[in-house]
Amino acid sequence: MEMHASYTSFVAVGDSFTEGMSDLMPDGSYRGWADLLAARLAARTPDFRYANLAVRGKLIGQIVDEQVAPAAAMRADVVTLVGGLNDALRPKVDMGRVRGLLTEAVEKLTPSCGQLVLMRSPGRNGPVMERFRPRMEELFAHIDQLAAEHGALVVDLYGAPVLGDPRMWDVDRLHLTAEGHRRVCEAVWQTLGLPAETDWLAPLPPAPQPRWATRRVADARFARQHLVPWIGRRLTGRSSGDGRPAKRPELLPYETTPPADPAPQP
Repeated sequence: MEMHASYTSFVAVGDSFTEGMSDLMPDGSYRGWADLLAARLAARTPDFRYANLAVRGKLIGQIVDEQVAPAAAMRADVVTLVGGLNDALRPKVDMGRVRGLLTEAVEKLTPSCGQLVLMRSPGRNGPVMERFRPRMEELFAHIDQLAAEHGALVVDLYGAPVLGDPRMWDVDRLHLTAEGHRRVCEAVWQTLGLPAETDWLAPLPPAPQPRWATRRVADARFARQHLVPWIGRRLTGRSSGDGRPAKRPELLPYETTPPADPAPQP
């Protein structure tokens, strides 16, 4: 699809994936695919405006309560909505409620924007992915249905084998690397009907398999530094995004630089 459309404003709604973790900048802030996309859209359109309401750790109910109405009020040319995966990855979840909230979000955003973009989120190949795959695919089937009913575009990141490659994921195994975010940006760019600049589906070059001992050391470090704190937050009802504002809460000209994000939290 190539429409060569002109977009003058973009609002991003979601969680850590859209906030930009773990595309870490030298100042300790996160960039991510949405910022990259905004920069590219701004380069083609004078007075381009951008807002990013996403906050790490948010569940779909929080996204609906905190982000959807402000995003709808901005009446942007493009709105991206990515949410529900944090819910699906919890030990217990009511997927019917998740589907209902996602439907509510789509129904509120569709009339207020020029083009709504939804995504089938990527997942890192491994045992965690296999455990939660049925929930993810249930979520993605609903996203496809909503897109068909409301005229939204869908970016199929889940169906891209390269984004399942562990090398595309940060050491926390939950967030994409800078290269992963760059590819997501290109995928959204092309889905919007803009001319391809790179092949975002191109596989990574072959790499030697790490030795068994190296993998076990990496697994132990991951469990200690990332998995145990993540489980602790789930058990206590806390989130890494508690009390954290959106990094770009207003729809402003892209050249306007928002305050730097505080140092990333574990």
